[in-house]
Amino acid sequence: MEPAAIIAAVMAVVNTSHLIIHLFQRQMLRNRARRLRQRSEDIKSERGTDLSQSMGLHAVDIMVAMGHVDAVERRFWAWETSTDWWDRIVLQVWDESQWLRNFRMRKGTFLELCELLSPALKRKDTRMRAALTVQKRVAIALWKLATPDSYRSVANHFGVGKSTVGVVVMQVANAIVELLLSKVVTLGNVQVIIDGFAPMGFPNCGGAIDGTHIPILGPDHQASQYINRKGYFSMVLQALVDHRGRFTNINVGWPGKDHDARVFRNSGLFRWLQEGIYFLDLKITVGDVEMPIVILGDPAYPLMPWLMKPYTGALNSEKELFNYRQVQVQNGGGRLKGRWRSLLTRSDLSET
Repeated sequence: MEPAAIIAAVMAVVNTSHLIIHLFQRQMLRNRARRLRQRSEDIKSERGTDLSQSMGLHAVDIMVAMGHVDAVERRFWAWETSTDWWDRIVLQVWDESQWLRNFRMRKGTFLELCELLSPALKRKDTRMRAALTVQKRVAIALWKLATPDSYRSVANHFGVGKSTVGVVVMQVANAIVELLLSKVVTLGNVQVIIDGFAPMGFPNCGGAIDGTHIPILGPDHQASQYINRKGYFSMVLQALVDHRGRFTNINVGWPGKDHDARVFRNSGLFRWLQEGIYFLDLKITVGDVEMPIVILGDPAYPLMPWLMKPYTGALNSEKELFNYRQVQVQNGGGRLKGRWRSLLTRSDLSET
């Protein structure tokens, strides 16, 4: 056979093979498009979702035929969970005592808090799922902070994922710091505070200061610095409170190993008191001594012209009376700190 004939025969076979492959591919694309149409009809009937609303079946067929997309059934990645307990029981059935016992606040206060935090917590719904409401986000965070429940238990209560609880708690905490901290933790009317402390036995008093340890999980870096004198990992919270036990100044984040006096000397409060810019220049005369506005601290704090601490060592009757009155004032002003310490101590730290 002539070389030209051989080449012609080979080309004929190749062309025939290309034609067969092309026809086979077209048949596969038709079958794939037909399966896609069937699945879109099934999804529409079962979920009320019409894939043709966005691009049309004809466009889908073309894209599948051109090999740009694959015919894959659309799946929702959010698990179906029950929220009946929150929606139908807590919001609609619980009375004030149940709200106070579980959320540490009344329902009216909770709704007001949600309104204040809404600018930072409100989210938009997506095609895949509805966003958590602001009320539910705040409730999840308060429940976790006010009870010893684990993240998994809170997730089961509110019908969300365990990881969602962790994210929501941080979101609400950040929103509170951003929107409310400077408005809530503030000195306020100094004269009202002084008048409130006076009946407790100490004149011209602007607050009581103390520190408490917030239990934490041991950090990976410099963990020994966070072990306090009681033997557990913690961070120090320094708080100044008024006559009603409300925080007027806080400083948090120092390792648990640090002494209260060191935390105090390195705080902004110490600097402001030392410079005389925290309180008004309001002095009274006691005997022949001019007494400025002072704060009261326990023996761990340094004695300063504006910080009174108890006498130590051998005490006469006058010193004992002074110590007694100071303890009374600190006990009266420290009630909220005691409840805060109890709440934090009971927090579940076994699961993150």
